[in-house]
Order: sequence, then C-alpha cells, then structure tokens
Amino acid sequence: MEGEKLGAAVAGLWAEVRELSLGTSPRIDVLDTPPSPLVFLRDYVSANKPCLVRGGAAHWPAVSRSLWSHDSYLAAILGKDRHVSLHLTPDGRADALAPLPDGDDDSNLCFASACVRRAPFAAALRLIAASGRDPTLPVVAYAQEQNDCFRAAAEYGGSALAADVEEEVPWATAALGCSPEAVNLWVGSGRSETSFHKDHYENLYAVVTGEKHFLLLPPTDVHRLYVRRYLAARYVSSSAAAASTAGVEELRLELEEPRREVPWCSVDPYPRTPKEAARARDEMPLYFQGPPPFQCTVRAGDILYLPSMWFHHVRQTPDSSGRTIAVNFWYDMRFDIKYAYFNLLQTIEYPPPSRDPPSGEEEPGDGPPVERRRNGSLCV
Repeated sequence: MEGEKLGAAVAGLWAEVRELSLGTSPRIDVLDTPPSPLVFLRDYVSANKPCLVRGGAAHWPAVSRSLWSHDSYLAAILGKDRHVSLHLTPDGRADALAPLPDGDDDSNLCFASACVRRAPFAAALRLIAASGRDPTLPVVAYAQEQNDCFRAAAEYGGSALAADVEEEVPWATAALGCSPEAVNLWVGSGRSETSFHKDHYENLYAVVTGEKHFLLLPPTDVHRLYVRRYLAARYVSSSAAAASTAGVEELRLELEEPRREVPWCSVDPYPRTPKEAARARDEMPLYFQGPPPFQCTVRAGDILYLPSMWFHHVRQTPDSSGRTIAVNFWYDMRFDIKYAYFNLLQTIEYPPPSRDPPSGEEEPGDGPPVERRRNGSLCV
C-alpha cells in the first residue's frame, strides 16, 4: 500500500510540473528572436524551463558564411600540425551502456567510455565523415573532448576558429551574471549518439552545421530513467600497432582496473531490435508508458537553452559533408533551493528494483546521477 501511495505521488509530480510550468505538449517554447536578459532569466532560467531560439547564432560567420562546412577552410585555419582528441567507439555511443565484455547475456551491462586518440585535425575530419557514412567500418569517430576544449591550448584554443563564433551568448551572460565556465566544440556524424545524462550547468547549445535531435526530461522525472550503478569499462585498441594512432582500428571493451561503478541512466529510448524493445518496455515502464519526453530539433544557426539538471539524449543529422558541428557554452548553475529539492527527490527509492544489474542496484542516498563536468570526467 505504501508503495502504491508513493507511486501515485511520484506520477502526480510528473503531471503537475507539466500542467503548472512546462506545458503538456512534447514541444518546447520556440522563440523567433533572442530574448532580453530579463525575459530569459524570468521565464526560463528561474523556471528551469528549456527554450529554442531560432536563428540565435545565424549571424556567426561560421553559420552565415557556411565557413565550417568546408574541410579546406577548417584544415587551413587549424594548420597541419594541430592535433586534437578523437573519441572512438564501435557504434557511436560513448559514455553509454554496453554488454559486459566476455559476457554470455547481452542484458548484463557496463558503463563504456570511448577510446581516446590524438590525431591531426584534418585526419580527424576525414575519419569522422567516413565512419559516419560507412557502417562497415569498425569504429565511429567523434570529436567531443569537452574540458573547455574550444579555448584549451591543447585542443582548439588560440586558433582563428574563435573569430567565426561569439565568445559567449550575450543575453545569457547578462541574465546569468557571469561568463561561460567552459566552451566546447563538438564534431560528429549521423552515427554519433549521446545517451541520457544531465549536467550541472546552464547550457547554451548552438548548432553550426547539420542538425541535433534532443529528447529532454526535467529533473522531476529522474525515477523514469532507472538510474543504476554499472561497472566502468573503456574501449581499447585490439591492435598494438594502432594503439598510438587514430586510424580505422578494431576496438575491444575492457573493465577498468581497479574496479569502480558509475551511476547511469538505464533507458535507451531507441532500442535496436524488437527483442530489446520488448525487454525495455517490460523492465522500464515508467519511461515508456509515462509522459512523452520533450523533443526539439536544433538546426544550423539555432541555440537551445538546456537548463541545469535536465536529462537529455542526443542524435544527429549531418550536413552534406557528413558531419554535424556544434559549440556549447556551459555557465555555472545556481545551487539554490531547487537543487536541494531535486537532491531530496533522488533519495526516494522508487520504483522498487525489478532486477539486479551485474554490479548491484543503486542504494538510497548514493547521490545524484552522474553528469559531465568541465574536466571531462564523470562524477556525481
């Protein structure tokens, strides 16, 4: 009986937050012009509510002149000696769940991080496009270093690319009262995919080329994502000769040593097979039978405001060159009473565990789901 009351209260929260604030449509607010700092702060930041600003970055030279759609321009700007970090996976899913290595049951999962290689930028561009177009290649390449990579000297910092975009989002900076804590560059393909996660930053996400497709859930829906603890693993090269390069190499998954666990969202909103879909619907009904996630497509020149602590899943559609390029700005969030409420909500164990993942279920009080931090590491 207590479980039924708790379930009704939690489900009531999902409905109430939509009726009172977010809206019952799966679409988010779309603004035709950038909001004033006051409107942005009052209607979206304070309300912890996303919005999409059409054409918010259309005036950037990278967008208005299509500069970043041309390999020759990008390679010339960065120079032949510029090396960047390239993240390699077999399927385009980095920082996501994957079957345990050497496991007999593909339902036993671990948290898999990408194999990271340094590569000349021009070669990285070619591999990103090629691995996106050719599903027979054994790797999918994605430049997604984070860690303030657009300004970091070890990645893209100090290059003339900075002149092609704004160094901040002016109306967001004015509303939030601070400059971005980090600015990141993302270069991926149609096979690059980001699993459900959240960040403790106010995120202004601008697409330069191609499109990004977001699924969004508010922090109040945390229980619908079945956050559990998984053994950490990492993709490594199967070839000793390829270990120091970022070429087309076979990858294998290895558990990290010493062993550690990562709390991560269990829901894959796009199951690959009918068997996976049936199992997901059976094991995670709160997601698949609950309110639909909010959805939006961010096109070239658009800016998405993604509030702090919102869960998001991302897929991509490349441009004619085979890539999707984006720049995002992480602003520090306010650790206010909403943050305290959300942390309290996450300590409520609901629903009761239906099955044990291989590394054990998350226990009450283990802390919030993992998020990406500025240094690119994963932490709670």
